[in-house]
Formats: sequence, C-alpha cells, structure tokens
Amino acid sequence: MAKERGFDLVLISPGAVPPVCRIADCGKLKYELAKKEKEARKSQKGGGLKEVKISPKIADHDFNVRLKKARESLEKRHKVKVSMFFRGRWMAHVDLGMKIMDRMIEAVADLGKPESRPKKFGKNFVVIISPK
Repeated sequence: MAKERGFDLVLISPGAVPPVCRIADCGKLKYELAKKEKEARKSQKGGGLKEVKISPKIADHDFNVRLKKARESLEKRHKVKVSMFFRGRWMAHVDLGMKIMDRMIEAVADLGKPESRPKKFGKNFVVIISPK
C-alpha cells in the first residue's frame, strides 16, 4: 500500500505484538520531529545565573542599586551570585565584608535563600541565592 501511494512504511513500535507501522513520508516525519525538538529547546530556561558584585566599602546607595538588581533577578526566577572582592588591606577586615554579605542575604530573604554560607575563593567571597 505504501509503495502504491508513493510513501514510506515507518516502523513506530517494533517491540509491540504485532509491530506497529505507519504509512508516512519519511522526510516529512523527520522534519516534524526536528521542529518539535527546536520548540522544546526554545522553551528551555537558559542562563539562569545572574551575578551582582559588591565590595566591603560599598556606599548605601550603591548597595541599594545592587540589591534592586538582585531582587529583580530573583523575581524572574534566576539564581543570583553575590560576589565580594577584597583588595590589599581590605583582607584585614573580612568581618566587615561578611556583615555586608549578611545584610544582602537578609534583604532578599523574602524572595530567595542562600544555597550555603558565603565561601571564600582566594580574594573573593561568593554566595549563591536561589529563588524560593
């Protein structure tokens, strides 16, 4: 029947008893599958991590700007990476940096929670905040 109509016989389910086949145009079938895969990739969430950089000597206004950006990202369901860089003598005042980091975590507590305590990577302190 497939040859008479000019189509292909496509095996759908070989494990079934009897095996299930379909009369279809193989090229069209491949095209539709590729189109479905493309749509699935398009709807996937990509780039879900946003970064906010602060310093231990950040001014109140600058802190509020970074806080606003972090809150916007959390509202959009993105993770936020808050990183703090210590330069030179600032390393002697890690406790002040931790207070600012804790202040940031408390300010976004209604929208997200930290995955862990702030971690030190060389001269950086990093914490990742996940949306609730």
